[in-house]
Amino acid sequence: MFEEIKKIICEYTETDPSEITEESRFIDDLGMNSYNIMCAVGDLEDEFDIEVNESDVAGMRTLGDVAEYVKSKQG
Repeated sequence: MFEEIKKIICEYTETDPSEITEESRFIDDLGMNSYNIMCAVGDLEDEFDIEVNESDVAGMRTLGDVAEYVKSKQG
């Protein structure tokens, strides 16, 4: 699952994929802005067939946070 998430995030950052880890932070490490993050969230919803609450996005700081969130939504 992490590799799928990383692939989506790579579409919105110029960071080398080999440098992206579960601890990578969207803004501080990957240089993403709020627009890029929300676009990526839309892609994640499509890819994993989930619905992400906008209020939950604020609590997701790293790719690991996203992976845990997706797992919890998939049940």
